[in-house]
Amino acid sequence: MHIRVIGAPIDLGADRRGVDIGPSAIRYAGLHEHLRTLGHTVSDFGNIHVPQPESQPTGDSKLKYLEPIVQVSEELANVVAETLRSEQFPLILGGDHSMALGSISGVTAVHKDVGVIWVDAHGDFNIEETTPSGNIHGMILSALAGQGHPSLVNIGGWSPKLNPENIVIVGARDLDPGEQALLRKHKVHVYTMSEVDRYGISDIMNRAITIAGRENHPIHLSLDMDSLDPREAPGVGTPVRGGLSYREAHLAMEMVNDSKRMVSMDVVEVNSILDRENATALLAVELILSALGKKIL
Repeated sequence: MHIRVIGAPIDLGADRRGVDIGPSAIRYAGLHEHLRTLGHTVSDFGNIHVPQPESQPTGDSKLKYLEPIVQVSEELANVVAETLRSEQFPLILGGDHSMALGSISGVTAVHKDVGVIWVDAHGDFNIEETTPSGNIHGMILSALAGQGHPSLVNIGGWSPKLNPENIVIVGARDLDPGEQALLRKHKVHVYTMSEVDRYGISDIMNRAITIAGRENHPIHLSLDMDSLDPREAPGVGTPVRGGLSYREAHLAMEMVNDSKRMVSMDVVEVNSILDRENATALLAVELILSALGKKIL
């Protein structure tokens, strides 16, 4: 497979600084060399341009940095779509999870029926009326499903990008009240950590792949590193205790690879300022390798 690495060092969607270093940290952790060892061809687009928060007005407190996030998302969507059309696999490195508005919009420009597996401690299904923080990284899935502010919803000039019933959230354990109601209303499939504990990650991922990939739909995998327990991934901006273990996360990635349905992947929320000896970026590389074919035997 020809993998094109695309950096999206956006830190406009969250309050805590540091995720803009994430793409560099993941590259520094040996991403390209390890992918080539697996037999993949790798090229690197570099980073798309992202303005610094200090150079931008915050804007509406319920939609912080809306305008620059929209601009970045439009650019990223174009790069991802062009990558897929050239028969390359886009591997997009964040950056906070607002990045996925651009990455998935680009995927859906090529694959209209894509399903999404969203591995995350959070639902990211807030809208302007429900958000407790105004941080847009918590509104991305809802926007992709056609809910929320028109500027977010209409990236690329069309909406919705995703059928909510083709979205599967895995590992959730921190959902806002208004967000919970929206997830139920729009019939998004949510597997919480309680369900991972009860049924096991293998059963949950089988369900996720079946739902997201039904009727032979391609799958986009969005991996937020805060889905893992903070003991495994300390360098994230919004850690929540009780997350996926090291082996659970690896098995989840291995199962997505085994499905042969994944057409694109993004990895987000590596915050190097909060990390210890680049541990979270090193783990991100390990999980990317599992998702792209590395096996124990």
